[in-house]
Amino acid sequence: MGVLSCRAILFDLDGVLIDSTPCVSRVWRVWAIEHGLDPGHVVHVAHGRRSIETIRLLAPELNAEQENQEVERREMADTDGLFVIPGAAELLRSLPQGSWTVVTSGTRPLATLRLQVAGLPIPETMVTANDVVLGKPNPEPYLQGARSLAQAPRDCVVVEDAPSGLKAAKAAGMRAFAVPTTYPSEDLSEAWVLLESLQQLRANRVSDGRIRLEW
Repeated sequence: MGVLSCRAILFDLDGVLIDSTPCVSRVWRVWAIEHGLDPGHVVHVAHGRRSIETIRLLAPELNAEQENQEVERREMADTDGLFVIPGAAELLRSLPQGSWTVVTSGTRPLATLRLQVAGLPIPETMVTANDVVLGKPNPEPYLQGARSLAQAPRDCVVVEDAPSGLKAAKAAGMRAFAVPTTYPSEDLSEAWVLLESLQQLRANRVSDGRIRLEW
C-alpha cells in the first residue's frame, strides 16, 4: 500500500471522473471524415487536448475558431453513453470542500453539462479551456488550478488519464496519479503512480487540513 499527504487534488474530467469516450469519439470521427482525415488518428490526438488545439494541429488550413464552435455544439448535443467512472463519486464525497477541483481541456459549458448529466458535484472553482491561453501539455492549466485553490503546486496532486495531462502535471511540479481508462499503461509512463482504477485510490481527512491518500 502507498501513502501520500497533500492539500489539494486536481482532477482531469473525461476519463478520470466521467467516461464520455463514446460521445467524444462519435463527434471527432464524423468531423474527421468530413475533412478527409483518418478518424482513428484524430480521436487519439484529440483526447486530453483542447479542441481548438487539435484542429490547429491536424487541419491548420481550416478556420480553427469556426470549427471549434461546431465541435463544441456537437459535443454539447451528444451525451448518450456518458457514465461516471467507478469510484469517482465516493472519492469526491470523501474530500473536504474546497480541497479539489476539475482541470479539463473541455470548455466550461461542456464540463458543467457533463458533470450535471453524470450527477457529480460541480466545484466552486474549475479550470477549463476558456480559462487558459495554453492547454495541456503546457503546465498553465494545472498551475492555474493550484492558484484557484490557494495552494502551492508542491502541495497538489493530479489525477489524469492522458499523456498530455501527465506532461502538464510534471511540468507544473506536481505528482500525478494515472488511470488506464483511455490509454494503455505503457503510454502513462510519466505518472508518479499508475493505478489499476480510480477505485484503488482512497482519501482521508487529516486534522491539520491535509489529505491522506492511500492506494
